[in-house]
Amino acid sequence: MTQAQLVFDPLSADFARDPYAVYSAMRQLETPYYYEDVDSWMLTKMADVEAVASDRTMVRSLDDQLSDGARKAGQRKINWHDMPHHERFVQTNLLESEGATHHRLRTLVFREFTRAMIARQREAIQTFVDAKLDRLSDLRDFDFIEDFAAHVPGHIIGRLLGVPDEHCPQLRIWSESVVRFFDVGRGQDDKALAEQATKEFYLFLADLVTERRKSPQEDLLTQLMIHHDAGRLSEDELIATAMLILMAGHGSTIDVLGSGMHALLKFPDQHRKLRNDPNQITTAVQEMFRYEAPLPYFHRFATRDCVIGGQSFRAGTRFGLLYGAANRDPDQFENPDKFDITRTPNRHIAFGKGAHLCLGNHLAALDMDVIFSTLNRRFAKIELAAGEPDYKRGLSVRGPKSLRISVTPA
Repeated sequence: MTQAQLVFDPLSADFARDPYAVYSAMRQLETPYYYEDVDSWMLTKMADVEAVASDRTMVRSLDDQLSDGARKAGQRKINWHDMPHHERFVQTNLLESEGATHHRLRTLVFREFTRAMIARQREAIQTFVDAKLDRLSDLRDFDFIEDFAAHVPGHIIGRLLGVPDEHCPQLRIWSESVVRFFDVGRGQDDKALAEQATKEFYLFLADLVTERRKSPQEDLLTQLMIHHDAGRLSEDELIATAMLILMAGHGSTIDVLGSGMHALLKFPDQHRKLRNDPNQITTAVQEMFRYEAPLPYFHRFATRDCVIGGQSFRAGTRFGLLYGAANRDPDQFENPDKFDITRTPNRHIAFGKGAHLCLGNHLAALDMDVIFSTLNRRFAKIELAAGEPDYKRGLSVRGPKSLRISVTPA
């Protein structure tokens, strides 16, 4: 198959149903696939994706190297202009920054997201999960996404940051509205929604910061305020960092909870294996991340001439890092399309690599550990109740829209 013959339509129902057949075809090409819609060369092989993701000369944004006029022209080209709040708090956050600014912000956040701090959250996660399942105890079938999974990550990361429980459901709405504008096929309605959500998110966090100044707590927002008062964070950086933490810990975790549950139900032998040996939960969770990477696409720009996938590229080239494709690369994984909860080693790239490695990967894994362990203890049987689910359409997301299950209490 040639590039001209390959059909790559991330917004289609066929792609949502099975992107991996397309990724496999892309891997057979002699050179990376050029996706004109986003002016990117799409990388599908683990070796290529890792090489770019771990190379510090490959950056998320070229803004630091552009004049103000060129930067604004670039914003207009991708329709990221005329969005004052989005430009102020989303387009300049930790994820989108580079160089000294990125290093400073990342170092501050890393100080707080230690393994020890994450481990201390287990009891709180367990308590919340138990309470949520108690409220579903009279039901014999329910939507695993809307009735359960969608409620957990936001409350966990919200509590960690210091958001009152009653406001946590709104975080999901804001987060999804902002994140949707990162995907392909975005239009003016998506733009207006992303800007309005960012504005409301900002006003909420600004009020919360004011409250914390009056009454500091043992939470992440108070720690960020301490860094601000010490001159290590500006006021906008404080808000942008808090917003990013809340957004990053939301949709992707909901998606991987849904796809992880779906994988267990599609491969009942693996589900039985996990039930029979709950100690396999750690490797099972990592296999869920590999099998259906919840954030399957990111990008990098080359700041120098380079050779990737056997082809030469000029500085300024944009590369699409297809983490979902790399995690099914047969050169990296034996039988990559099989869901295997005992897979070891499992050197996947679902959390990225290098300077932009996901900060919340340990918290997401802990959420998954507690949730699936608890589900298997509380239910003797879990089955699909409404056939195969539809998956979200897009290049940057991967997860079922809904997942109706039937359950039998243990």
